Amino acid sequence: MAEIKEYGEFGLIRHLTENFPLKNKSSLYGVGDDCAVIDTDPAEGKLVVTTDLLLEGVHFDLTYCPLTHLGYKACVVNFSDVYAMMGTPRQITVSVGISKRFKVEDMEQLYAGMKLACDTYGVDLVGGDTSTSMTGLTLSITAIGVAKQPVYRNGAKPNDLICVSGDLGAAYMGLQLLEREKTIYYQQYEDWRRTGSKEAMPQFQPKFEGKEYLLERQLKPEARKDIVQKLQETGIQPTSMMDISDGLSSELLHICKQSQVGCRIYEERIPIDYQTAVQAEEFNLNVSTCALNGGEDYELLFTVPLAQSEKIQQLSGIRLIGHITDERLGTAMITRDGNSEIALKAQGWNAFTK
Repeated sequence: MAEIKEYGEFGLIRHLTENFPLKNKSSLYGVGDDCAVIDTDPAEGKLVVTTDLLLEGVHFDLTYCPLTHLGYKACVVNFSDVYAMMGTPRQITVSVGISKRFKVEDMEQLYAGMKLACDTYGVDLVGGDTSTSMTGLTLSITAIGVAKQPVYRNGAKPNDLICVSGDLGAAYMGLQLLEREKTIYYQQYEDWRRTGSKEAMPQFQPKFEGKEYLLERQLKPEARKDIVQKLQETGIQPTSMMDISDGLSSELLHICKQSQVGCRIYEERIPIDYQTAVQAEEFNLNVSTCALNGGEDYELLFTVPLAQSEKIQQLSGIRLIGHITDERLGTAMITRDGNSEIALKAQGWNAFTK
């Protein structure tokens, strides 16, 4: 396996990015100079920019996350932020901090995942940086997109309908599965080590049969480009929008706080996949709590005017889960029996408390 130091910083960048041809006419110049050059065509709308920092041991665990999947996911979570503005991602820059345990072949796997994401979503890699890291692998990706009519978090109004795409809680269940099997693996390893056996450790086989959907939602999420296209084609302009990265409850509270409104959502309307419900029961977890607080679903949460009710209900992949209220009524979920309200709390992912 090739050592990274044999390539040097610029040689490594050239090696990893030489197979990223430019696809967008707005990408005038990409990797290879002090700056990328991007055309700001006013016909395409306003530029939107987002960035994400991913740290090994905080945001991902390479015990069970393949580098190719990590590269794909790192790009997609940024694309999701652009789609959450009703925008279209066009370019990304990628900065990588690499510790000495990684080889060139490892970085090739990481960038293969990034290339697959860029090809799938029609995005250009136009720049970035590399550095050594003392604490494992670090990724920082900045995505640049365009939006003709950007949708913000602060536009929700009383009586607006609250909508979500897809289903919720599956990514969290996938994470619990991976963590369970990781724990079992290390327990078996410790047992084998304590015996002092000179034979090789028995091959570990994780129990993932029938759980493929949950694992894919965690390891290889997709940004909801299709939902944005449906809204645009139907002429529906949301009043507010976010992607669900930290949990439905946290994101909905962001919208309510910035829009200075309240909300009511209905537990029975929260979309949950069958596999998610089965796995939650196996883990003795409340499936609604997982859907509200699990995070990493990267579905879209948005509000639309009440007058758009009929249109929005005709679109597949979108579920109405509640409505916006006056701020004085607070934020709550109506339980399945319809007899009580539970105050929403921001119990999703928080990097500074986990």
